[in-house]
Amino acid sequence: MVFRWMRGCRNCWWIALSGACALMMLGVSFAQDTTRPILKGTNWVAVTGKPLGATAGAMMFQQGGNAVDAAAAMLGATATMWDVLGWGGETQALIYHPETGQVLGINGLGVAPTGATPEFFRDQGMVYPPEFGPLAAVTPGTPGGLMVMVAEFGNLSLAQVLAPSIELARGYPLEASQSANIERRREILEQWPDSTRVFLPHLDPDDPSKRAAPAPGEIFRQPELEATLQKLVETEAEALANGKSRKEAIYAAYDRFYRGDIAEEIVRATREHGGLFTMEDLDRWEVKIEEPVSTTYRGIDVYKLTTWTQGPAMLQALNILENFDLQAMGYNSTRYVHTLHEAMALAFADRDFYYGDPDFEPIEPVEGLLSKSYASERAELISMERRLKDFGPGDPYPHQGQTNPFEELRQNWQQNPPDAEALGVEGFQQSNLMSAEESFLAGTTSIQAADAEGWVVSVTPSGGWIPAFIAGNTGIGLSQRMQSFVLDEQLNPFNVVEPGKRPRVTLTPTLALEEGRPIMAFSVQGGDSQDQNLLQFFLGMVEWGMNVQQAADGRGNIISYSMQSSFGAHQAEPGRLQVTPVVSPFTRSQLEAMGYDVELVERTYNPTTAIWIDHENGAMHGAASDFGDDYGIAW
Repeated sequence: MVFRWMRGCRNCWWIALSGACALMMLGVSFAQDTTRPILKGTNWVAVTGKPLGATAGAMMFQQGGNAVDAAAAMLGATATMWDVLGWGGETQALIYHPETGQVLGINGLGVAPTGATPEFFRDQGMVYPPEFGPLAAVTPGTPGGLMVMVAEFGNLSLAQVLAPSIELARGYPLEASQSANIERRREILEQWPDSTRVFLPHLDPDDPSKRAAPAPGEIFRQPELEATLQKLVETEAEALANGKSRKEAIYAAYDRFYRGDIAEEIVRATREHGGLFTMEDLDRWEVKIEEPVSTTYRGIDVYKLTTWTQGPAMLQALNILENFDLQAMGYNSTRYVHTLHEAMALAFADRDFYYGDPDFEPIEPVEGLLSKSYASERAELISMERRLKDFGPGDPYPHQGQTNPFEELRQNWQQNPPDAEALGVEGFQQSNLMSAEESFLAGTTSIQAADAEGWVVSVTPSGGWIPAFIAGNTGIGLSQRMQSFVLDEQLNPFNVVEPGKRPRVTLTPTLALEEGRPIMAFSVQGGDSQDQNLLQFFLGMVEWGMNVQQAADGRGNIISYSMQSSFGAHQAEPGRLQVTPVVSPFTRSQLEAMGYDVELVERTYNPTTAIWIDHENGAMHGAASDFGDDYGIAW
């Protein structure tokens, strides 16, 4: 990658100076200061949302596993630690396969169960599916996603990969932040006896003032989850003893989870508490290994999962930004922040209307959405005088030789759909249990792994976060992803809930290749802010010459709220823009004059994890923002 300084800029020494000053504020200097040391290795790198999770990945490498084994072990460990996900959530990943040179997508997202229709939820007095509980759950995807990854692309046994998770389920010292999180959610958890048993061991019904959650540092034990994971290992061992291959033995464990006694208990417990799961729902669900989508920016190929995630929105934004000389604007100048915001807003308006499960009709216009000609058309809407206020989804269909079948809906689309109160709906179940801020930045963790053999993995698993509904005696906390569906095609004709359908999720792993070789793996937690932060991470390295840790730190990142939240009441806050002190007072005042509601915050939410591969020196550089507990290890 080349640091391209002031390409094509005339008479703008002052822009160069302001850009250089902004970079110095970030610590982008010859000293290359960072908030944390860069993790450097020649054999492997493992980065994820918890230090213990990264240790689980390191353990796999030490046993001869590859980056896929390490990523799977980190996935299991972070799910066991409820790092804003649980075992009943969803897993999505991108894998670079060094033997074929392909980037492969892992679609481990669950589907809506039998009976999950718009009419069903409306009859419950809902405007969207609920935020928590049995009716919020899609079929569990993480166990299947983990097992398929290990079976198809790993080296180790399931027993080896699950060993750290089993040990953690046996007990580990609970972090203070998680202890506080459980206590804060106790009223929701108390609705479900199995969740109460797992998360609130000190609950005293006669004394509501007494702390119910485990205390910070207390050994948090999950014997039922341990037993469930042991069942998978035992099934694998039995299959191996009967002469099955490594892959066949792992799939025997897969079958037990989705078709055997574990599935039966998940279905029984869920239906007992008003959920809709059937045995057929779990039996028919399957992990998909699929082709991702991509675009090229300044000669770098960037890969994302397709429209069942929000990932293509980042690709659309890159296509739009390629029409501008960002270097000439200067880092975090008024023009740069404005252009970045508008490109994201335009891309996310398309996300909010056109993205959904490509296995269901109608079929998303992916070719048009990702075309350079469509991006150029969208770029022409950006004015340097003021922010766009009356924008919505564009029309990508002509860019793939078709006529838009939803033109009337597009013309009448509202950026801010009516909420329950505006519609006069009373008893909208579990509405706004998360604040607007929590909804927009809702959970997830991130996982990156790479090894000397050339395997590179990026994972963004989520779902089943606290307060999770625990399914009976399985210890499995179910997903809350149903809330990302809509019930009305006027909001998004591609994402209306339907049995067997996957909701459009915010989860968005990323891989970047240059000249056919992987150079970056990166992802981040944070709901609708994810691809905003990932876009700025990528630009930090490609446009602004940051190293991987500086780009992950994201000290100058902005966050826009101009797109619909994918959670809760699905509201947007047009023009709301969070910036850090890296954006100067002069620029902030100019942005306000252009129509932005600018909020100055010490840091924007940005727990990015990443790996950069230095092919010239044969090394791998890992990074994690110090925003939360994310960290890694390398060798």
